Amino acid sequence: LCANPVQANTSEDEIEHLIEFVAASGCDFERNGTIHTSEGAAKHMRLKLSNGKRYASTAENFIDRLASGSSWTGKNYYAICDGKRIKSKDWLHRELQDIRAQ
Repeated sequence: LCANPVQANTSEDEIEHLIEFVAASGCDFERNGTIHTSEGAAKHMRLKLSNGKRYASTAENFIDRLASGSSWTGKNYYAICDGKRIKSKDWLHRELQDIRAQ
């Protein structure tokens, strides 16, 4: 029997991809009413991940529990790309679907 040469992405790989996707996006990010750069948003995601790793057992959990809203205020985070404002949750889930489809 042959082993499947294509390895599935691990949750850690997917989470790392999502953070790098944010950093490289060039979009602005709104967090609790304040606008941040893509690099600043990615840095904040890394901080939340390091503090809340137990909440990120899957890429979906990472998005839903850490990367899409404030645990302090309950407010959604938003990506602002090309003048369009979209919930980070929706934007990141779409990217996750895209990488899994490749």
